[in-house]
Amino acid sequence: MRMRRKRNLEPRMEACRGLLLVRGRPCLNLKEAAENYRALLDFSAVFGNTNPVKMEVGCGNGGFLLELAAREPQTNFLAVEVCTNVILTAMERMRGRGLPNVRFLNIPAETLPCYIPSGSISEIFLNFSTPLPAKGCEKQRLTSPRFLAIYRDLLAEGGGIYQKTDSAEFFEYSLEQYEAFGFRISACTRDLHHSPYAEENIITEYEANFLSQGKPICMARAVK
Repeated sequence: MRMRRKRNLEPRMEACRGLLLVRGRPCLNLKEAAENYRALLDFSAVFGNTNPVKMEVGCGNGGFLLELAAREPQTNFLAVEVCTNVILTAMERMRGRGLPNVRFLNIPAETLPCYIPSGSISEIFLNFSTPLPAKGCEKQRLTSPRFLAIYRDLLAEGGGIYQKTDSAEFFEYSLEQYEAFGFRISACTRDLHHSPYAEENIITEYEANFLSQGKPICMARAVK
């Protein structure tokens, strides 16, 4: 079912203008945009410092980055979310906390190369991305070859992709794709909350729901 447009969406988006770096797509054809359009961000100008930059693709309501940005004040964060209704909630929550080290991009992940300089991201987070199990949807998965090619270009050497999911099938697919693209798996568990990695984990809203259902959480970090 399609999400209902939030009340007073545009005035509320305008109120968050200082947090929002980019909104929409540069042209209708996403492939053409990714290949030909460039409006690269200057992170030192955006954040007023040269701290490392991490990025969450599919930030949802922003709970994960709210916590992580508070934990790591010397790191800058980009929150990417295609759904305007959803990113508005994340921005309003972030504005309420007053964290200075987070900015938002309301764009499809396919257009990340239009705005993010190559080699500029130290870590990419994929938290509970939609698994899209149907065979015909493989290209839309956020760990499919088309997206891994994008991430590999944006990541600095030694940077990595941190993924969490409740879908074992999606997780196995992702591990195969990481290895096929030359990433090294530096951390991996199929039951995060009964592993040594649990102590530092930030529990997202989706994650809390899955845990209440008794679902184990899979986690991996794939390093460039």
